[in-house]
Formats: sequence, structure tokens, C-alpha cells
Amino acid sequence: MRQMIRDHWRGFLFGTRTSYGLIFTTALYLLLIAIGFVYLYPLLFMFVTSLKSPADLLNPMVQWVPTELYMGNYVKAFRVLDYPKTFWSSVLISVVPSVIQAAVCSVIGYGLARYRFPGKGLIFALILATFIIPAQNTVIPQMLTYRRLGLLGHIAALILPASAGQGFNSAIFILIFYQTFLSLPKVLEEAARLDGASDLEIFVRIGLPAAVPAFVISIIFSTVWYWNETYLTVIFLEGGLQSLPMQLSKFVQAYENLYPPGVVNIFDRLNEAVKLSGTFLNILPLLVMYFILQKWFVESVERSGITGE
Repeated sequence: MRQMIRDHWRGFLFGTRTSYGLIFTTALYLLLIAIGFVYLYPLLFMFVTSLKSPADLLNPMVQWVPTELYMGNYVKAFRVLDYPKTFWSSVLISVVPSVIQAAVCSVIGYGLARYRFPGKGLIFALILATFIIPAQNTVIPQMLTYRRLGLLGHIAALILPASAGQGFNSAIFILIFYQTFLSLPKVLEEAARLDGASDLEIFVRIGLPAAVPAFVISIIFSTVWYWNETYLTVIFLEGGLQSLPMQLSKFVQAYENLYPPGVVNIFDRLNEAVKLSGTFLNILPLLVMYFILQKWFVESVERSGITGE
């Protein structure tokens, strides 16, 4: 009887072959909480600071809990960013090229995975070379070409490369689709051909349904990269559409234009809380998108094999 009790407590504390023990589970959760805090700390600090009033910013005793819920910083940042206009411009700039890029990369990945043709190895080498060649080396020829075509300042400057499979980080998405289509059983394709299906019908009816996880990953990653990209979008879209990151990069100058230093009082001067409010408004749509799509995103990562397993 005593031996059974000892075995029970030993299994409860240290685990068994089929379950983790209390000690291991506690240590695991403490480790995950510590790692999560490291990643969430900048976001929490940004959000808390953005809610501080000018008096709280000057009070060294106020750290994590503001004395009042002050929304004036967000009102100013909302106005400076011209938020409604720049928000929809950012959605247009990020979502449209992302969807087009995912569609084109799926076709390229399917062709590389399911067909044999001369020069296939060379195409793979060129795709991998895009990881090595930085965008700064090709931006001048691109800009001159877009200028000659009259595309500077227009969203077509982003849609055109995406339509040719040359959008932001397209090589990654091509390899994701390649791996997805490569894992499809050949018997499905052979059975479809016996039923008289064409190559296009096989791609649409068999390939695309199996590539849904790859589409989810590609569109989410691509949207985030297009949203956060400022170097190329400033060059290609300057004078046209203005995204939130582009407007945020000019936040100080735009704020001083709306609130001149010699005109406004000290409480309306630019401070750290207003800057962080603008930054939080910039990343807020991406946070909302992640919380809505996180279930499908995690499932897609597991099913697509993007982890390399």
C-alpha cells in the first residue's frame, strides 16, 4: 500500500511514461511565461506609455499604472497620421499585391514541383539567388524602369513585380508552394488524367485545395512585409499613396506642422507618449489580423511543413 502511494506521488511530481509531472509542467510554463514576457514587454510598455497624460510622464512615481485613462495622445496621433486615409491606403498597398503574389507563386511552385523541363535547376538557382542579392542592388534599375513607364507614385509599382513573381520575398513563398505540391501523391494526378482532366483542371481541383495552408501563410506573411516595408515603398510610392509606416516616418514633422512649437502650450508639445500612440496605431491592424487568424495560421504552419519537419 505504501509503495503504491509512493509511486503515485512520484508519478504526480516527476511524471510517467504517458504524462508530464508537476515539476516539469511548472518549469515549462515558467519558461514560456518568461519568454512571452520578453516579447510582450515592448508592446506593453508602448501601450501603457501611450495612455499617460503629460502630468504622468513628468511624475517619476508613475510607471505601469497611469493615474487616469488619457486618450488625448491617440487623438493627436490619429490626426497627425490622417488615419482613415492612410489606413485604407496601407490595406490597399499590402493586401492587393499579397493576394496576387500568392496566386502567382502557387503557379510557379506547382510547375516546379509537378513538371520536368530543361533549365529547371537554373530557375531554382535564380530563385535562391534572390535571398543573396539585397534589394538595394536592384532598386535603382527598378526605379528608372518605373519612371520610364510612369508607374512611380502608383500602386502598380508594387503590383507589377508581384504579378511576375518578384514581389517582396517571393522566393520564400515559391519554395513553400513547391514543398506543398511536391508532397501531393502522384496517384491523385494519374487518376485525374485517366478521368480526362486537363493540367489546369488538376491544378484547380487537386492542387489548390491541398495548398490552402500555403496560401494562408503566404498571404499573412506577405501582408505583414508589405505593410512594414518603408524603404522600397517610399521610393516607389512617394508623391502618391501614403501608408501608415510612411506617414509614421514623417511623424515629427507632421506633428509640428499641426501643433507649431511656438503656438501650442506645453501640454500639446510632442512627447514620447504621442510618438508611441502613433506607433501603436500603426501596428494595431496587424495585431487585430493576427488575433483573428491565429488559429488558421498555426494550423497552416503545422500542415505546410514550414518548420522544416
